[in-house]
Order: sequence, then structure tokens, then C-alpha cells
Amino acid sequence: MKLLYTPNSPYARKVRIVAMEKHIELEMLEVVLSDPNCPVKQYNPLGKIPVLVLDDGDSLYDSPVICEYLDHRAPVARLIPAENNFRIDVLRWQALADGVCDAAVAVVLEQRKPEEQQSKTTIERQLGKVIAGLELMDRDITKKKWCVDETFSLADIALGCALGYVDLRLKDMHWQDKYTNLAKHYSILTKRPSFKETAPV
Repeated sequence: MKLLYTPNSPYARKVRIVAMEKHIELEMLEVVLSDPNCPVKQYNPLGKIPVLVLDDGDSLYDSPVICEYLDHRAPVARLIPAENNFRIDVLRWQALADGVCDAAVAVVLEQRKPEEQQSKTTIERQLGKVIAGLELMDRDITKKKWCVDETFSLADIALGCALGYVDLRLKDMHWQDKYTNLAKHYSILTKRPSFKETAPV
């Protein structure tokens, strides 16, 4: 199997960490989305990464689908629980963490425009989503070792990738000073080999 990714994508990082935690070997193909010859559109009509190209040539996207596929492919050390209540909790955490990433990406894209073309309203609205997500996750993680059922799961992976992206792209937020529960959890996650090996550039 081959993973098409960019090194700083939090969504691709999530997939890479899942594969490492599950001991699943993937051929890694780093792409540049702005390159006219980028192969992503051959496998995903939306032109987005990550994309997992299967051995039979079929492809999977986006990251929640790929993560679930990989988790079922190797049944040991399940990252998405079989028990429905815990499963829904994990998927809810993933949705919230991915939503924080979506909003942070929107801020970055807006800020990359020439200053006179930037929309302060858009930036403020998207930053508000990031802050609301971080505030809720900070409350939810209080006095917990892991996000769901005191077991390391996809919820923790998604959370760590979101925090890593905010740390990379929105440094002026100083989120670790404001959200101390998340900062503590993040410090634990970043010690795992899978997080170290996939740290954003």
C-alpha cells in the first residue's frame, strides 16, 4: 500500500501515526499539491491528501476512512473500540480535532493572501472555531490519562495532530499557556515514537 501525503498535513500525520502504532508498513510518497504533475488527482478526484492507494490499485480517502481501514486491517491494539459507546466517543473526538484543523487551515490560507485581499472577518470566525474547540477539549481531558476509556486511541492521535498543527501554524495563540490540560496531554503524546517520527517540519 502507498500513502500520498505532505509532511505538514495534520490529516496525513494522523494516518502515518495510525500505521506506525498498528505496525503496518506503507510506502510513503511525499507530494507537492501545487505541482502540475502531482499524482493525487489520479487517485482522489478532490485533489486532497492523504490518499491510500491499495495493492489492487483502488484508493481510499480521506483520513477518517483510511484510519478506520488500517485499524481493521490489523486487529491487535485497536485504536477504534468495538464497543459502540466508546467507539462513538473516539469518533467524536476525531471529528472535533479535525474540525479544529479545518479552521486552522482556513486561517493559514487566508493569511497567505496579499494583506489587502485578506478578510479579517473570515480569520476571526475561523480562529473562534479553533478557540472553541480547544476550550472544549481542554475541559474534557481534565484528570484523564487518555481521551476515551483510559486507553490510547484514535482520539488521542487526532487530538495530538491538531495540537501539533496549531503549534506549527498559529504560534501567536500560545495555546499551551491557556489550555494547560491539553498541554500536559500533548507533552505525553509527543514522547511516543510515532509522534516523534512524524513531527511537522
